[in-house]
Order: sequence, then structure tokens, then C-alpha cells
Amino acid sequence: METSELLKKVRQIEIKTRGLSNNIFAGEYHSAFKGRGMTFSEVREYQYGDDIRNIDWNVTARFNHPYVKIFEEERELTVMLLIDVSGSREFGTSFKYKKNVITEIAAVLAFSAIQNNDKIGVIFFSDKIEKFISPQKGRKHILHIIRQLISFTPENRTTNIGEALRYLTNAIKKRCTAFVISDFMDDDFENPLKIANQKHDVVALKVYDKRETEMPSVGLVKLKDAESGAYSWIDTSNRKVRDSFERHWIENDENTKSIFRKCGIDNTSIRTDEDYVKALMYLFKKRI
Repeated sequence: METSELLKKVRQIEIKTRGLSNNIFAGEYHSAFKGRGMTFSEVREYQYGDDIRNIDWNVTARFNHPYVKIFEEERELTVMLLIDVSGSREFGTSFKYKKNVITEIAAVLAFSAIQNNDKIGVIFFSDKIEKFISPQKGRKHILHIIRQLISFTPENRTTNIGEALRYLTNAIKKRCTAFVISDFMDDDFENPLKIANQKHDVVALKVYDKRETEMPSVGLVKLKDAESGAYSWIDTSNRKVRDSFERHWIENDENTKSIFRKCGIDNTSIRTDEDYVKALMYLFKKRI
């Protein structure tokens, strides 16, 4: 992609996503995520109405009178975007490829973070860590992230979500809010997700295409696996073939949601031909 074309696309995404962040997501983002980062401030004597779960039993025993711990909201959070750049993101049958939707969602979250004085960083992953952008602030940093979202070419095409989560757990020492943005075409990430969510506040955003859920009857077609590169001929006019395709999607989707439930992960699913704004707003409000 030539530099002029890249800059044009960066500018288009900046205008759209910054507007969404400023006009729609600002209050919801702050309420949904800022209150999650609390640091210890001091202790004081217990007052009527205080939460008994905040009683400091050591200080209470020392003075023979109840004392409670006081926490204050962290003024600055670190937000990490874990972006799936495997081959399957290049699929799309409606108005946008999955990678285009992923780029816009990531940009909206990045502008929301900066607007709330938070640092934003990115981990690009396939079946390995493809690129790490350390958390920083500022518009220049955001535009660098958007450029990478548009133009980055991964070395590998298969997916390993667990590898990205392990990297997050080890690389980011301070508790952060981490958005995993992927189609979640992987089923071996439950344990790394559980560990990551114990240290950080992990949120899952699943991006998928309508044609991944059902197959139209269009006769004999040649399909290519975007990650393995393997080709296969499929008779889509066969009802059993279409039913098997749909069952496979349902089973994988239910397995992914089951993993999210067991790990206590807030999540939402976003289809490429639907409005991601509604899905994100619903997720944000659910966390308030």
C-alpha cells in the first residue's frame, strides 16, 4: 500500500472512530472500566454505612475499634488491545472483512482510552507474538497504532490465543484492562485466559461473518482454508453438508462462550454486517 493511500485510510478511520469515542462511548467507557482500577489510600474509623468487607482487621485489633480501608480510583489505567492477525481475519462476505471491523473497534477503544487519560498498547498475534507496541499516550501514538492495524503483515497465519494471553500476563506487570479482539477460531486457551483474568481485567470481543454460521446452496464450490492454505471441494447443494457446517459453527460458538463463562470473562459477539456500536454499548452498560 502506498504511503498516500495509507495516510488517507488512517485519516478516514481517525475521523469516524474518534467521533464515535467522543460522542457515544465517553461516559460508558469511564463508568465501565475506570472504576475497576482501585488503589489503597488510607484507613479511618468505621462509620455507619461503610462496607464491612473493607474492615482492616489488623488495625481494628490493634486499637480495639473498627477501622476500614479506603480505596480511590486510579487516575490512569493501562489498556491493552490483543489483536488477532491470523489468516482467518481476511474473510468477509458482506460490506467488510473481519480485519476491517477489528481495525475500527480497536481504534474506537484506543481513542476512548486516550480521552480518559489512559495509556494504550497493542499485542498483534497469530500463533506467535507478531508485534508488541508498548502502552503510551497521545494522538501521535494512536495514529501509529491505526497505521499498524491497517498495514501490518504477519509472518504466520494460524492462531494461538493462549500464546497471546501468556505474553500479556508476563509482559504487563501492572493490572490493566485487556481487550482480546478475535474470531476465536481456537479452542485451547481456557487456562491461559483464566490466569490472565486473575491478574488483569480481560474482555473478549468476538468478530465473525454471517457466512461462517451458515452455508448457502450454490452448488459445487472450491474453498480455501485461510490459515492452513488447504483447498477442498464442497457440494453446498447437499442439505446434510450445510447442516453439518451449521452444527460445527454452533458447537464451536457454544464452546467459546462456555470458556468465557467459566473464566468470568465479559464478552460480546459482533457480526461484520451489523452495527458494532450497539454491541459495544451493550457490553459497556452491562459492566456499569
